[in-house]
Amino acid sequence: MVLPSLSKGLVLLFAAACALSVANVYYAQPLLDALAADFGFSQAAVGIVISATQAGCALALLFVVPLGDLMNRRRLTLTQLFLLCITLVGVGLASSPAILLAGMLGLGLLGTAMTQGLIAYAASSAAPAERGRVVGVAQGGVVIGLLLARTLAGWITDLSGWRAVYFASAAMALLMLLVLVRVLPAQAPPARRLSYLQLLGSMFAMLASDRVLQIRGLLALLMFAAFSIFWSALVLPLSAPPYSFSHSVIGAFGLVGVLGALAAARAGHWADRGHGQRTTGLALALLLLSWLALAQMSSSLWTLALGIVLLDLGGQAIHVTNQSMIFQSRSEAHSRLVACYMIFYAAGSGLGAIASTSAYAAAGWNGVCLLGAAVSLLALLFWALSLRYMPAQKAVAHGAASD
Repeated sequence: MVLPSLSKGLVLLFAAACALSVANVYYAQPLLDALAADFGFSQAAVGIVISATQAGCALALLFVVPLGDLMNRRRLTLTQLFLLCITLVGVGLASSPAILLAGMLGLGLLGTAMTQGLIAYAASSAAPAERGRVVGVAQGGVVIGLLLARTLAGWITDLSGWRAVYFASAAMALLMLLVLVRVLPAQAPPARRLSYLQLLGSMFAMLASDRVLQIRGLLALLMFAAFSIFWSALVLPLSAPPYSFSHSVIGAFGLVGVLGALAAARAGHWADRGHGQRTTGLALALLLLSWLALAQMSSSLWTLALGIVLLDLGGQAIHVTNQSMIFQSRSEAHSRLVACYMIFYAAGSGLGAIASTSAYAAAGWNGVCLLGAAVSLLALLFWALSLRYMPAQKAVAHGAASD
């Protein structure tokens, strides 16, 4: 079946929907003080709100995202978005800690399922020659939504309280639902019908046998560990003297990463042309170089900003290229592939966060930067050693071998 080229407007709509859905997973992070005051959580216990959201993310990756390979993706996406609207209103009306935590679990589940499902939907709807570009734009939407969520939540809370954040998001989700009902492309049903248990079991088979998924997944684990090492520790030196920045100011540093995220969307285009491995090598070099700039934070905050741009540019280029490469085959399994891939992401993020705070406690900001550089160097070495085990990549549009 020859797929038509997706219009620029539809690709951008996929990106906007990804940004809207993923933002719901991160709105609560700058609101913990307000939630603690309203629901009686202690400062030590309020972290359970984030834990509930992350638990929902894990459940989505394991049990919901793969459904895109079993069900009608259009109907599944619209149903999830409708349920997301209801859940957002429920969180905004929450009157007890139990209801709040249940709502946060639902937001983590539905926000993650929507985001990763939309990426698989976009990849499956795109022609092979443009798949990397489409995934790159959609992933750019994810990063922008993630980075803007914290800032937007802070602004709305200052104006109207934390509940207004979720009511506003519900209104945006409803508007997006009305648009997507009209424009989401139809897709052919799966050629092979699997039971739900067979669907879940096939994910383990993919992890055990798909070499591209294994190699690119391990690269993702190391890259996201480096990301998490930086972002988990950044608040510690910036909130202490001599800076003593507020959380709003610290969160604004994340906006600098938008520049890198937008530039990294181009990586998918290069992957379509058969240059995925070269792009990966260059991106890993930028990731390693970023730590040199980040380590100079005490000399100038401009070097911190430069390091953030390099970190996001390199990391997101790797992320986009990874997804472009794993989506180049098995179009009937895109939802399961993205679910398996994001399990590596979750593992890397968790390990990086744990290691980061330990490194800061032991050796300060320089220890964090040394750890991040070591993980980035390990990723670069792993990529170089894995080249011989990767299948030759070809330019999809022209059929010419590259890399």
